[in-house]
Amino acid sequence: MRALREGEATLIVGVPRLYDALYSGIEENVGSAGRFAAAMFGNGVKLFAAVRRLTGLNVGRIALRPLRQRFGPRLGVLASGGAALDPDLARKLEGMGWRVAIGYGLTETSPLLTLNPPDGTKLGSVGRPVRGVKITIDPSAVPEGGGTSGSFYQEGEILASGPNVFSGYRNRPEDTDRVFDDGWIRTGDLGYFDDDGYLYVTGRVSTLIVTPGGKNVQPEAVEGAYLEHRLIRDIGVLQRDGRLVAVIVPETEEVTADRDVNVALRQAIEECSRRLPSYQRISDYATSREPLEYTRLGKFRRHVLQERYDRASRGADRDETRVGPVGLEEMSGEDRALLRDPAASGVWALLSERFTDRRLAPETSPQLDLGIDSLGWVNLTLEIGERTGVELSEEAIGRIGTVRDLLREVASGTGRTAHRTSPLERPEEVLDGRQLRWQRPLGRTASVVAGGMFLLNRAIMRGLFRLRAEGLENLPDGGQFIIAPNHVSYLDAFVVAAALQRDVLRRTYWAGWTGAAFGNPLARFVSRLAQVIPVDPERAGLSSLAFGAAVLKRGQNLVWFAEGERSRTGSLQPFKPGVGMLLDHYPVPVVPVFIRGTYEAMPRGRFLRRLEKVTITFGGPFDPRGPEGDAGTREHVVEALHGRVLELGQRR
Repeated sequence: MRALREGEATLIVGVPRLYDALYSGIEENVGSAGRFAAAMFGNGVKLFAAVRRLTGLNVGRIALRPLRQRFGPRLGVLASGGAALDPDLARKLEGMGWRVAIGYGLTETSPLLTLNPPDGTKLGSVGRPVRGVKITIDPSAVPEGGGTSGSFYQEGEILASGPNVFSGYRNRPEDTDRVFDDGWIRTGDLGYFDDDGYLYVTGRVSTLIVTPGGKNVQPEAVEGAYLEHRLIRDIGVLQRDGRLVAVIVPETEEVTADRDVNVALRQAIEECSRRLPSYQRISDYATSREPLEYTRLGKFRRHVLQERYDRASRGADRDETRVGPVGLEEMSGEDRALLRDPAASGVWALLSERFTDRRLAPETSPQLDLGIDSLGWVNLTLEIGERTGVELSEEAIGRIGTVRDLLREVASGTGRTAHRTSPLERPEEVLDGRQLRWQRPLGRTASVVAGGMFLLNRAIMRGLFRLRAEGLENLPDGGQFIIAPNHVSYLDAFVVAAALQRDVLRRTYWAGWTGAAFGNPLARFVSRLAQVIPVDPERAGLSSLAFGAAVLKRGQNLVWFAEGERSRTGSLQPFKPGVGMLLDHYPVPVVPVFIRGTYEAMPRGRFLRRLEKVTITFGGPFDPRGPEGDAGTREHVVEALHGRVLELGQRR
């Protein structure tokens, strides 16, 4: 502060922690004058920032000049670099009357790549490339399932080139080769460009978490959501055994004397979780009294978080001695009345059977106590729907923080299907008229167009990809069946279609992900001609299975990708339980299929890489009620089918 005043500085270049300390110092200084002064200051800064954003008028420069004079009488521009500047903090500084500039780059780029000038617009961006620098986005760095920014722009790893980019690490050729890609340096940062050419940095490639359900999560975004609560001083999110977990430093001073810290913190977490999508909620946490570790630039030392979590977990004080469901005599009158509802009682019985090793009570958290993540909710809602006839929507799941909330949702009738019948037995009662239109047979004209489309697809697959089909004689002759291929590429469905004869195609429907097969009018038109039914992984799962059940109930064939998503590595993934549920109600023969070559030609996250020779192998029909599949459980049927597909893949 002395240097700013005596040196009469007009511009300062610093890291975000400096500006955070600067603003906090001003805030504390004003707060010492009383609550009214603090409230006036906070609301005034927000108002001045909004006026600046909407009109360009720098009202704060005049209104708050006496405050700024005490810190830097001539200071006008605050330039930030070294780490990400919080957009909220940037807006507050702008509301104070200063102008904020943001730079982005690496030590290896000497060091600037982009600059966001101090013009008050797009404070969440790091700006446009500086003169002589070129920047491109590599979308293959983001696993399939969408980016983490919530934006519809193409997100990926930021690559840069220019005269300021270094030539390599001294005496470390392997590291040099790792960071360069055909002349471009890989920054290790994720980001995207908007329509005006402004770059937004959304996180690090190395910190990106991919959930078992295929969702991409940047831990900073999750941490920011939980940090909004006053009881959470700091939090570090990581992945453990496929689940999001966290190390939390509680703000114990915010807990009143008559409340337990652990109880208060738990309620805070549940409160924050309700505002997040299910795949972004933490399912377990460990508390720590020690502050989390940061570098001097304010960057979180995430590489030590795993060890911190293990250490904090060992010291956690948790009562895990009592397991199993609580008795009715231990419940409140309200909870006992809730269990008189048949649907709620059925869900309670289901949870009691599934979680015998956990304590189960109305106040139990499905997320924190039972470990139910977003993928677990899909499986659980399938079972709830079968037992009670209630399908929980994504919105309903978002409202659930305790088992009591779950029981209330099913008892209230929200999402309840007609007559409480299983959507697998009576799918027509689950699907509305708009959805049922995807099941209708094609008319004469549409059939002719579809026939031409399939002929074109066959010519492309057999010509460009030299498709070879093996084992076609294994397809049941004239009878109904399910085709279960491995799934590694968007090309897989086209390969299967090119291998089948026209008479089989007429009786065959396809399960297609809504994000790809129904993402735009053209895709929906082609999907209708190809007899594709929508499968939406964002829903609880029953509606998607109801589509498949409706096809099988009408005696049609079904192509079902049992992995649920394309493999990222080309290896066969575990099968989802949906195919087992379909076969339990409609035990038709299943033809295992293995496709080779499509992963090399067009893997996840990449457009067509090269024209690769493709082979599709049809195995012998699998009978879900035969000696191999008849073990009394759906899980065994799914495992047996997975083994058949895996066996085909191991053949040469």
